[in-house]
Amino acid sequence: MGGSAGLSLESLTPSPSPSPLTTKDPKTLSLSGRRIAFTTPPNYATRLTPLLHLRAATPLPVPTISVNPSSSTLSSLRSLINKGALDSFSALAFTSRTGISSFSLALSQSPLPSPPLSSSGEPFIVAALGTDADALHQGDPSLLSLLCPANPSRVRVRVPEVAIPAGIVKSLGYGFGRKVLCPVPDVIGLNEPDVVPRFLGDLELAGWVAVRVPAYETKWVGPHCADVLVELDGELDAIVFTSTAEVEGLLKGLDAVGWNWEKVKKRWPCMVVAAHGPVTAKGVERLGLTVDVVGERFSSFDGVLDALSSRFQD
Repeated sequence: MGGSAGLSLESLTPSPSPSPLTTKDPKTLSLSGRRIAFTTPPNYATRLTPLLHLRAATPLPVPTISVNPSSSTLSSLRSLINKGALDSFSALAFTSRTGISSFSLALSQSPLPSPPLSSSGEPFIVAALGTDADALHQGDPSLLSLLCPANPSRVRVRVPEVAIPAGIVKSLGYGFGRKVLCPVPDVIGLNEPDVVPRFLGDLELAGWVAVRVPAYETKWVGPHCADVLVELDGELDAIVFTSTAEVEGLLKGLDAVGWNWEKVKKRWPCMVVAAHGPVTAKGVERLGLTVDVVGERFSSFDGVLDALSSRFQD
C-alpha cells in the first residue's frame, strides 16, 4: 500500500460505492461522532472516505504523498507491453492498485492490435492483493482482456489468501528460473520503504527472476501537507496510516512548520494510531511512532476501521 497530484487513477479503476447500512450493527456505528484523520493519497482516499461516512465518522484527509503515473513511468511500461513483449515472462505481480491502474493505462495507450502476450504458450499468471484484484477486471477494455485477447484463457489470476506481498510469493510457488514482471513505485523525495525490496528478494529466494519496472511515482506532496492537522481546532480521535511512506511524509510536513510527532501526541493525548495491516504497522514503528491498533483484515480498508471500532468499544 500498503501501499500518491497529477493524473487521477480512480476513473480508471472505479471501486463500487459502499452499500447503505441496512442494520445498526454496534461495531459499524461505533465510530459515530469520531473525527478520524488519515494520510492516504487522494486517489485511495476516495475509497476510505465513504467507508468512514457509512460509520458516521467525520473524515479528516491529511494527504502527505501522491501516487500517480508520470510520462517517465508510462514510457517504462510501454517498453514492456509491445507485441509479444511478455512472452519471455511467466507472471505479472502487482503489489498495489495503483500499479494495476498504471499498467492498464499504458496498455490502453498502446497501438492496437499489439497484445503483449501471444495466443499460445504456457499459462500466464497475474497476481494481485485483496480487493485490488477487482481492478484487473474493470475498465472497457479491462487489463486482463488486453493482455491476450486471442486466448483469454491463457491468463490465470492469483489472489493470495493473505493480502501482503509475501502472500503473492507463496501463491506463485517455486519459480524454477522463470521471470516475473513487478510493476512497483519509483519513490521520489522519500526513503523507499523496504516492502518492495523485500518482496523482490523473496521472489528471488523462491526461484523467480524478478524484473522491476517503475509503474508510478510515490512523491511527498510538500511542506504544507500537515497544515490541515496543525491548524485543526477541536478533538482528534484517531489517525489512520495506510503505508510507511505516508508517515515519513507527515513527519517531514510537521518538521516544516516547526512541529513534531511528540507535539501532535501532546495536543491530542487520547488519539488512537491505527495501521492498515502488519506490514504498515512495522514500518510506522520503525519511524518511531507507537501503533495502537492494527487491522487484522487488510484486503480492504474495512479491516482497520473494524479495529478502530473495537478499540473505541473497549
